[in-house]
Formats: sequence, structure tokens, C-alpha cells
Amino acid sequence: MSVRSQSTEPSESPKAAHRAGFACFVGRPNAGKSTLTNALVGQKVAITANQPQTTRHTVRGIVHREDAQLILVDTPGLHKPRTLLGERLNDVVRTTWAEVDVIGFCLPANEKIGPGDRFIAKELAGIRKTPKVAVVTKTDLVDSKALAEQLIAIDQLGKELGFEWAEIVPVSAVGDKQVKLLADLLVPLLPEGPALYPEGDLTDEPEQVMIAELIREAALEGVRDELPHSIAVVVEEMLPREDRPADKPLLDIHANLFIERPSQKGIIIGPKGKRLKEVGIKSRKQIEALLGTPVFLDLHVKVAKDWQRDPKQLRRLGF
Repeated sequence: MSVRSQSTEPSESPKAAHRAGFACFVGRPNAGKSTLTNALVGQKVAITANQPQTTRHTVRGIVHREDAQLILVDTPGLHKPRTLLGERLNDVVRTTWAEVDVIGFCLPANEKIGPGDRFIAKELAGIRKTPKVAVVTKTDLVDSKALAEQLIAIDQLGKELGFEWAEIVPVSAVGDKQVKLLADLLVPLLPEGPALYPEGDLTDEPEQVMIAELIREAALEGVRDELPHSIAVVVEEMLPREDRPADKPLLDIHANLFIERPSQKGIIIGPKGKRLKEVGIKSRKQIEALLGTPVFLDLHVKVAKDWQRDPKQLRRLGF
């Protein structure tokens, strides 16, 4: 079993050829994939929240290095679908797996390997050619004994299913432990070639999609038990405010938050509109940091009845 820790120094070698390619993180919902993507890129490009199924779009985070360009594809967590949206999210995952150069399977250090992990590992076993790296996330939540037990269990899981992990790497994205080492180990698994994106680009996700995700993340906070997957956000319009001096620009953003039932409206808006106001304040700060410009954010809550099960509504909401 090859487990890497920070003290393992790669041996010095003549200047290697530049590499560029795609890596994707897979794992059960809430296994730390988005947090890891953000830690590797060094900036928030993927929505994170403390409940499963927050990622709905494949976000490409781009890690620029002298020797390589590592493009990270963040996929939704693979799960047993209960709705048409769930089925579509699973299709996104499988399509992504078929197109990347390396797959990182995220398994939290603080949770025993369960049926969901085995389900994914079995699917991975069927992908023969792509190297698979086991990434043990959230190591800051366990002691060294529990971590050692988890590493052995993960090694065993690969053997049971008839494949060998290219690497097994324990990391803590929150504590920034071994995140750089993970990048060092992923890079040699990429094909040789020039950079695929311009220097400085951190993601190829359209701004409007990222803004919608930031609003949705803020809206989910505090209502995750009541509305875990029922919120969709669409940015309807982004326009610079007219008649503003060049040194004091203002960007008007109009966005709709869609929920599935009228009874959910009150939960999102809150008493006297307090919750919606908080969502606006929180997401506006994040959007201004993302765009580097002052923003006026106009939010409206609308009902799109049972949108997760309706193909027409799913299309309209970008799925």
C-alpha cells in the first residue's frame, strides 16, 4: 500500500515536460470534494455547504503551476436518485469520469466506509484505464489511530474490487495539510502538453452561474433541514447602472430564487422579509469579492411547482 505523507520528497530530476489535464473528485455527497477543489485552486470556485447535494454544475477549478496546469472538475455526489434531477446529476458524474485523466475518490477520515462508498468504488472498478487516487479528506477530525485504520480499509477496498490505487493521500483542506502534496501526486498522472487555459483563469464557469451558486449557498444556510434540495437560483439580468461616474460603478443583478411549493416561500423570506434580506447581504459580499465591483442585488422568491421532477422546468432552470 502506497500512502503518502508530506515528508516524502520527490527525487530531483532534470526539468520535466509541462503537463496539462483534467482530474475529477468523486465521492458520496458531502465528502469534502468542493472544499478540496477550493483549497487546491486557492480561491472559492465551488459551492460548499454542510449538507449533501449542494453541487449541481461541474465546476472547473484551474491550478496553475510552472510545471503543469491541473484542471479540477467538481461533480455532484453520486447517489441513489429519487427524482429526475437526481438521475441527471448522476449522468453528469458518469460522463465526467469517462473524460478525465485521473479520478480522485474522496473518502472522509471520520466516517467508516459505507454502502455509498462501495457503490462508487464498484463503478470506479469498471473504469480500467484511468488512474484512481484515494483522497482521505477531513483528517483534522480524527486521531492518528483512526486515520491508520481508515487507510488500511481503503487499501483493502481496492483489493476486494480488483484494482490498485495509484496513490492513497490523507489531506485536510480546512487545515491546509498535504493539499500541495496531493497536487504534486496528481500532476505526474496528467498527459504532457501545453496549458489549456490562460494564466490567471481560475475557472471556466460563467459568472452568472457562479453568482447564482453563491446566492443559493447563502439561501441554504439555516434552512438545510427544511429545504435541502428545493432551491434553484437563476440570474435573470446583470447590467451596469447607467449615469454612474466611471470611478463609482454599480452593477445591478436581478435574480429569482425558485422553490417547489408556496408553503416554502415563508421559510425563505422569513418574518418581515428578514431571512431574504440576510441572504442578500451575505451573497452580495461574496459576489462583490468575486467580481471586484460594487453590486446592487435584487432578489425575488418564486414558486416553480415540483421543478425537480418536471423536465420542462429543469431545462428552464439550467439542468
